[in-house]
Amino acid sequence: MQEKYIRNFAIISHIDHGKSTLSDRLMELTGTVSKREMAPQLLDSLSVEQAHGVTVKSRTVQLQYRAKDGQNYRLNLIDTPGHVDFAYEVSKSLAATDGVLLLVDATQGVQAQTVANWRLAHDLGLPMIPVINKVDSAQADVDRVYDELMALDSTLLSKTIYQVSAKTGQGVPELLEGIVKELPSPKGDSNRPLKALVYDSEYDAYLGVITQIRVVDGQLNAGQTLRFMATNKSFQPKEVGVYRPDRTKTNQLSAGEVGYVVTGLKEPKFVKIGDTLTSASKGCQEAVSGFQERQPVVYAGIFPKDDYLSLKEALLKIELNDSALTIAEEHSAALGPGFRVGFLGVFHLQIIQERLASEYGIEVIVTAPNVSYQVRQVQEKEAITVTNPAEFPSFEKIESVEEPIVLGIIDTPGDYLDAVMKLAERYRGTFADLVDQAGGVRLSYRLPLAEIAYDFFNQLKSITHGYASLQTKAIGFEESDLVKVDVQVNYAKVDALAFVTHRSKAAALTQKVVHELKMTIPRRLYPMPVQALVEGKVLARVDVPPLRKNAAVNGEQRSVSKKQALLRRQNVNKRSAAHLDIVLPQEVFNALLSLNE
Repeated sequence: MQEKYIRNFAIISHIDHGKSTLSDRLMELTGTVSKREMAPQLLDSLSVEQAHGVTVKSRTVQLQYRAKDGQNYRLNLIDTPGHVDFAYEVSKSLAATDGVLLLVDATQGVQAQTVANWRLAHDLGLPMIPVINKVDSAQADVDRVYDELMALDSTLLSKTIYQVSAKTGQGVPELLEGIVKELPSPKGDSNRPLKALVYDSEYDAYLGVITQIRVVDGQLNAGQTLRFMATNKSFQPKEVGVYRPDRTKTNQLSAGEVGYVVTGLKEPKFVKIGDTLTSASKGCQEAVSGFQERQPVVYAGIFPKDDYLSLKEALLKIELNDSALTIAEEHSAALGPGFRVGFLGVFHLQIIQERLASEYGIEVIVTAPNVSYQVRQVQEKEAITVTNPAEFPSFEKIESVEEPIVLGIIDTPGDYLDAVMKLAERYRGTFADLVDQAGGVRLSYRLPLAEIAYDFFNQLKSITHGYASLQTKAIGFEESDLVKVDVQVNYAKVDALAFVTHRSKAAALTQKVVHELKMTIPRRLYPMPVQALVEGKVLARVDVPPLRKNAAVNGEQRSVSKKQALLRRQNVNKRSAAHLDIVLPQEVFNALLSLNE
């Protein structure tokens, strides 16, 4: 099909504003899916997406639409996530599109991720069609939402703002016409050498790696030999096609089209998200520009309960279509062999844990998340990067510790300014700037990444009722007075429970952690001490109560000799158990997460 009859677009919005439902209506009205096959949130195919009611993975579907001018158009729709932890999925989608639908809930208005996703699209220079959804609701306030959109972007004043109900289909036919008329066609040249952006991928046990691509220039034929530019890996594609919404085989993909390539490769390491796909011979010389890989924000240890090799295979397959993950092997004295995995946030971590259970049947132990640190030692010239607190050098060898700092840009209505500033200062933020803007103010704070990686965004949404947005930009590392907290259970160090915190918070946090662990560590027949140490000194201690009373304090009248004999036996048990031989359940590690709430 000629490029002028192709439209590539994404739907962006805040979480739960109706993206997936609107996608359903677009597929239904264009006849892409029959009424018999239609189901709610059809593009949310992962079980975790259906369980949480949120989109986690971007999905592509090709719509065939006959416009009022009598011309057939090919609309390539990419459904995107709305949760802040999956903003990377949005950025991947936008790299493959030529325009977006900016969707806003008529009952909720412009909210945090509305602003953040608008900014992503605005910075890329993508044309936007504003859409107000759920206008059929009794709580809808279209006039207020209209004013909020104008305050967000005054250029929308010159555009048509479509009012739709994705649930009933009201206004969606008019929106389809607007997509054809107002969004641009892709700009490319089918006569140039093949250049295609790999913006996503997945793994199939029989077909191998399946890449999702946007063809920028040239033509991709099923019979030609292809090459990934970054890894220099050549292959003969097994199949080429498009999503409607299932994979549909075609013979060719031309410039401007979005589709998939079944590579047949069984090793995920050869496929990198953001790579450029070209012909093995006479291919393009320059890679596709404008796509940036996302770096992990938090790290956590993932350890198998049973099969290490199955966990390794599952993580590598998930990494293939979730390129924000970074995976490295590690070993814990308490939990055995496992992996240190990087995530975009705590919700991202939760989703991966649930995918391991639902898609691969693997139960895992997940340690508390942490960030990476730069540690400079006394007798070493160069600093080392530490992503696992258990690998921190001994405190007497440390000269200084640097933690990652980000510039947090918070857009909030003026009514919440005082509450937001107090929140930022509570998380060790340093004020940088304040600018008045339409609809509110923009605050800039220097924030330690370790402080905001857990629940800062949730707290921000709570105090601003969802109206504030957060953008972070890495500044670098900055020296700080940080200490490592070691945790001992029955006098045995548990490396998986170690964490790093600021010295000013150490006393309060250690008291809290030992009391949390007291309630979650499995009991024995004798009391077990739980201690938190900083620089070799015990700052907090509690005893995990025994399953039965201690003979020394049972208050019963017994012969002294029998009581002494019982005490001696208990003492022997304690000494023989001075190494960690208990199994730590997931609840133990969840106790550390509660420290940041």
